[in-house]
Amino acid sequence: MKKMMSAALVAASLLALSACHKPAASDTNAGTASGTPSATGIDGTWKADLATVQIDSKPAELMLKDGKYSCSTCTPPLTIAADGAFHAVTGQPYADSISVKVDDDHHVTTTSKKGDKVVGETKLSVSDDGKTLTRDFKDDSGAKTVTGSSTATRVGNAPAGAHAISGSWKLDKYNNVSDEGTTVTYKLDGDTLHMTSPTGQSYDAKIGGPDVPIQGDIGKTMASVTKTGDNAYRETDKQGGKTISTTDFTVDGDVMHVVNHDEHNGSTMKYDAKRS
Repeated sequence: MKKMMSAALVAASLLALSACHKPAASDTNAGTASGTPSATGIDGTWKADLATVQIDSKPAELMLKDGKYSCSTCTPPLTIAADGAFHAVTGQPYADSISVKVDDDHHVTTTSKKGDKVVGETKLSVSDDGKTLTRDFKDDSGAKTVTGSSTATRVGNAPAGAHAISGSWKLDKYNNVSDEGTTVTYKLDGDTLHMTSPTGQSYDAKIGGPDVPIQGDIGKTMASVTKTGDNAYRETDKQGGKTISTTDFTVDGDVMHVVNHDEHNGSTMKYDAKRS
């Protein structure tokens, strides 16, 4: 799913942007406001506060050398020719072909397609000193485009003769993510939680009920929701029957505390969202 940041934030991790798997998109994006300031409960539109993001993740391992691009930490691992042409990939829920274009010795562009549609583009830029990797991304997999930027710090050097993007990179922060990728609307109707997002994802999940499809998600993600406490919920996202992420969100007045765990790589992202 594409959720509040998970799916554009997490939803947009360095791994996702290097065309590995989709932003655990299950933290959700948003729709129309249904709550009011100082409202209680989960009802309303929530916007993630990027200043509160805390990321605990393993470094991404990238390699571009001798005309081949690879990401050994992607799920599944990825290796394709870096010749600017589209090449078929398997095991990628959000893409079935990817291209890698070397723009110059410090810049690379990756583009993903699902069928004939371009669903994402990422521009990777390495600083002159080689210590910082900036990722500017555009996600067109939904009804509206999500854009954003993140930065990572080098923690492992590139081998001799490799492109500057090669090496180990630790994701530091998201510099910006457009509103389409950082907002989500929830509405609790009896024992059913409704989620809608500006990018077109939505679900109607019965609390404690079975998995339901996330409408508008090209990765065919299923979601289920349980109540874990007063104004506290857990969403579990699955693809192919296997859990890919869990997201715990707890409402505290007009602040929602969110914790997303990506089962693919063991990463955890925490942040707060504010009711608008």
